[in-house]
Amino acid sequence: RADSGAVRQGSERAVVEGRWIIAADGPVPERVRDAGGDVDPFGDGSRGELIVTRQLSSEGRSRASVGGRGAPAALLTEIGEQLVVVHGQSDQMRLRSSTAQRQALDRFAGSALAPVLGEYQEVFRRWHSARAELDRLVTEQDARTREAEELRAAIDAIEAVAPQPGEDEELRERIDRLTNLEDLRAAASAAHELMSSEDASGEMADAASVLDTAHRRLDRVAAHDPGLAEIIESLDSARILVAEIAVQLSGYLAGLDADGARELETLQDRRAELAALTRAHGPTVEDALAFLDTGSARLLELDGDTDRIDLLRVEVERDERLVGELAARV
Repeated sequence: RADSGAVRQGSERAVVEGRWIIAADGPVPERVRDAGGDVDPFGDGSRGELIVTRQLSSEGRSRASVGGRGAPAALLTEIGEQLVVVHGQSDQMRLRSSTAQRQALDRFAGSALAPVLGEYQEVFRRWHSARAELDRLVTEQDARTREAEELRAAIDAIEAVAPQPGEDEELRERIDRLTNLEDLRAAASAAHELMSSEDASGEMADAASVLDTAHRRLDRVAAHDPGLAEIIESLDSARILVAEIAVQLSGYLAGLDADGARELETLQDRRAELAALTRAHGPTVEDALAFLDTGSARLLELDGDTDRIDLLRVEVERDERLVGELAARV
């Protein structure tokens, strides 16, 4: 831990810099590069130069860099333990590390031990990973069982409703239409009457009749002025357009539901079912369907816990025995 008392009185900061010539490959340069730092080439390329600096301000703030890149204190400590040996009156601090002790023994054994040591390390890592997973599954077994039960209930509820993508929006539009069915029918009927009235009394002039009258009157005198031809042509287009609109309105009126109230009740019940799902799993039906996908995959994993635990126990027992055999050879 940095101590601001190390800063000379009257100075703003203290700076220490170390330069090491190290092997170009190995745990130290690999760790430096992982942290974003650089190891500069040195000599024939088999070695590299590593620069480590640390600044300490008089206020106690500390800043370190490793290989030209800012580094946290933990990284500085990790690398420093491998680069610096502190000699005391009766011990060497580095050799107090159990990792350093094992590495020293491994190096002393020489290359003859390397194949067995490599195999031992690989099997040990595999055993350690399997044992950790086994312990976790056994420890969390009750919680994972409860999670599986909750997921199964939620998935069953979604599958029972069987929502379709975009169904909630389609229901909203359909319900809105049926809720306002009479207003829609009245407006469309009035518009149809204005376009093309079927009132035989002739009390109300519709657009088609007005256009027909205008066309007839202009057509009688068109021979006296060629300039009316273009206007009469426009009237013809307008008459065709009005007739098409009248047909469209007739089709719209024919398509309006005769028994909208009954369908409206059915649709509202369906919307209530979807609302229960979206309250639990998201604001839209798509969110509920996404939960169905992810939840099903998770449930498949949880339901396989028993088989996975049995398999891990076999693997742990096998690798534990193999670790012991390899350790004896090491």
